[in-house]
Amino acid sequence: MAGSRPGTWPFHRSARIALMRLIQISDCHLHADPAARSRIGIPHHQFVRVIEAVASWRPDMVLVTGDVSQDETAASYALAARELARLDCPWYWLPGNHDEPARMAECRAFEDSVTLGQRRLLLLDTQIPGQTHGALGAARLEALAERLAEDDRPTLIAMHHPPIGVGSRWVDALGLVDAEAFWEVLATHERIEAILCGHIHQAFEYHRATPHGDVPVYACPATSDQFLPGAETFAVDAAALPGFRVLDLDDGLSTRVERVAF
Repeated sequence: MAGSRPGTWPFHRSARIALMRLIQISDCHLHADPAARSRIGIPHHQFVRVIEAVASWRPDMVLVTGDVSQDETAASYALAARELARLDCPWYWLPGNHDEPARMAECRAFEDSVTLGQRRLLLLDTQIPGQTHGALGAARLEALAERLAEDDRPTLIAMHHPPIGVGSRWVDALGLVDAEAFWEVLATHERIEAILCGHIHQAFEYHRATPHGDVPVYACPATSDQFLPGAETFAVDAAALPGFRVLDLDDGLSTRVERVAF
């Protein structure tokens, strides 16, 4: 958006309360070859359709919560960046377990914090190289505690791996292994507004109790294949469409999931 700078953007809606619209997409699993197929679709085609639908919602910011690539190639990240650049707003991404962070950052630098008007969004890297599950580790948890302590604005946190179980045994085995340590850090801070995660290829919402009230955890559909909710072993949900999550931020937070036919 003309005149904006990395990490911030102007309000472009006129209303009694400034409304910020954040859209989350995730788990694109793109290949260098745009015609490459996944299990039940063509990831690049689905990604393009999702981006077209996202644009119609006029977001103020778009966030991609990891697994942008399937083959970890520079070309796959270039394909993603080309489509995301069509949006009339800033966009940011973070790595998932399928990503190659160095190539990803060469294409588009990572941000670890974004200002959302009177809020902020912290972007966390949960990748363990070579592993499907994720972790923050002692150093990242300490850094998170410091970042939370230095600023009392309402805060959203984004990460790839979910910090809670999602009710699917095989998915939960591949989640955030130090989730309880993460929640211990959050327990000391009052203004955690929501957690956004990817990895699970399905719409999901859970409210985790903390000493300062419930904190919602949201995931969104993948732009690629969807996983079957509640499955004990790996299963694709062939009936579920790709999609994205819309979050509207003003005095509070409201959210909905949108699906996209392809």
